[in-house]
Amino acid sequence: MKIIFFTRYGRIGASSRVRSLQYVSYLEGRGVEVIHAPFFSDNYLSELYAGRVSFKEVFRAYFNRFKLLFSLYRYDLIWLEKELFPYCPAVIERILGFLGVKYIVDYDDAIFHRYDKHRFFLVRKFLGKKISVVMRCSSKVIVGNEYLARYAEFSGAKSVGLIPTVIDADRYSVPGENRRKRIVIGWIGSPSTEGYLLNLIPVFERLKNSYNVSFVAIGASDNSFKNTPVEVLPWDEETEVDLIKDFDIGVMPLTDSHWERGKCGYKLIQYMACSIPVVGSLVGVNEVIIKQDENGYLVSNLIEWEERLRTLIDSEELRLEMGKNGREGVSSWYTLQKQAPRLYEALLL
Repeated sequence: MKIIFFTRYGRIGASSRVRSLQYVSYLEGRGVEVIHAPFFSDNYLSELYAGRVSFKEVFRAYFNRFKLLFSLYRYDLIWLEKELFPYCPAVIERILGFLGVKYIVDYDDAIFHRYDKHRFFLVRKFLGKKISVVMRCSSKVIVGNEYLARYAEFSGAKSVGLIPTVIDADRYSVPGENRRKRIVIGWIGSPSTEGYLLNLIPVFERLKNSYNVSFVAIGASDNSFKNTPVEVLPWDEETEVDLIKDFDIGVMPLTDSHWERGKCGYKLIQYMACSIPVVGSLVGVNEVIIKQDENGYLVSNLIEWEERLRTLIDSEELRLEMGKNGREGVSSWYTLQKQAPRLYEALLL
């Protein structure tokens, strides 16, 4: 079987890396030939995280993907991350569906709300149902949570499969004994999601006044956290696991809106894989991943955030117990080793 992976980004894009690219080695081991064709370049994404948009890179992205359409006859299957062309009608997807060209489309967030909830009326009018069309014309839709699955089913998708966002268990291990007295509360993400963490700054400032505690944000923007208690560390695929293992508590704050309900909780899974207890907002898939009082806490407001973080700071025994439970839960389901065979089976249309 020969497949082309039409991802949104290369390896520095978290969604593309964990939803598709980390499966390539397994698929190749099963005799699948995989060609990777990201839409945006790494340079584009680096510029975007720095707050700049390279229109030259944008033009190149659309042009290069359009050219690739003329080579689709060489492949047995198309793997599509979200859509072929952002902010364009689903014309090509309709044509592929009409011609019977097999493509699987994958979602790890509620990208349809980028269109149907857009602030501009014309975007809502002309693109509001775009993702429904992409799903309906596909051979199969793969999603990372139930919220996305319900949307795919409502859209009339022929087949819907749920495969969670997972970690590679071979890369994650339990950290060694921690003898320091300082507690580290950590977060991992990107400049595009750091706004959720900024909402916790008042909580962090109060905790700083009460405890020997520090706060770390991996992958955030330095400028956003100036004059706050949060230390920003650069993200790198090779070092992210070691940096997470230095946490004592992992956090995943969210606001409660349609967009956040489509998220797949990857950072929670990363924390738990390292036996780290978690605190997360009572939103979306967080409610599935976090087992209240077992591997962490679900919270709804800043008062609860502070209370639950204080509870974990005060008890090393509780942190160890919850961390152990979290590791066991991740190992049983949220790993590449568990989900790769399921993904392979999904490709056998």
